[in-house]
Amino acid sequence: MSASRGAGNSSASFIPLSMDFSHCEDYVIYAFHLAFATCVSVLAGSVLAGILRTRALRAQNRFVFMVNTSISDTLTGLSIYYLGLFDVQEGYPSRNGTFHILPSLLGVNILTFMFAQFDRYCAVCHPFFYGRYISRSVVIGVCVYCWFHTYAQLLASNVVPVATAAKIYAFSIASLQAIVLTKVVLNVKLYVVAHFQLKREPPGPDKEVKKESLRIIIMVVITFLILWLPSFVNIIVKQVSTYGLVFRNEATNAFAIMARMNALSTPALYLWGSPALRAAVWRVGWGKVLPEWTR
Repeated sequence: MSASRGAGNSSASFIPLSMDFSHCEDYVIYAFHLAFATCVSVLAGSVLAGILRTRALRAQNRFVFMVNTSISDTLTGLSIYYLGLFDVQEGYPSRNGTFHILPSLLGVNILTFMFAQFDRYCAVCHPFFYGRYISRSVVIGVCVYCWFHTYAQLLASNVVPVATAAKIYAFSIASLQAIVLTKVVLNVKLYVVAHFQLKREPPGPDKEVKKESLRIIIMVVITFLILWLPSFVNIIVKQVSTYGLVFRNEATNAFAIMARMNALSTPALYLWGSPALRAAVWRVGWGKVLPEWTR
């Protein structure tokens, strides 16, 4: 009798799956998350490995920012195995949640992209200042700060009283609004620089590198904002009104899925915009896995 009770308590501790499989679409959604998590983990992990194993790429500041986002994207891909396959609800009230640890990975990318935009602007518009003061160590320090800022704020909101946590959350929302506005302004500025200033420079490899780096960061930020803003707007609407969409769990949250799509689109855009990175990723092992494919 006691043995069966113990077995019952043990089974009750398991986290249920995200779908009850009572409808055909449940199987489709579950299979989607399984494939999605695998694709993100493999693609972002391949980009990360390609950069880390290529000294010429590691020496460039723009690829250091790519390493930072690729780490976050790889972890996001792995997190989908939990958020998408099990019954998890982040937020308030939370159900089998992670105290926002996994969703905050996108916050790391938000800050990293903003600093990468500043980096490209200084590199193109102020090359002498950039070459003298913006070293690889500075960029690595900025990337570390992105992780520290995101998770220090998250830690503070999880350990303080509820009233203080609400103030921190309100501050974070206001900060994100300022960051989004900054990213939009910087993207416009970078487009103007790429369209007009680089045209006046003489042809050469340095000009091509600048054009490539600007094209990548502009496209990555535009895609990121398109995929992430619906979730951000829905969160704000739910906070300030009785409206806003509420989903059963993270697996059925269309806005959260769109936001996590950035973990797939970002490394894909890196590969699209950089032939050197494509070659590095090919050398990591994809050339042996798919020998009949050409670069």
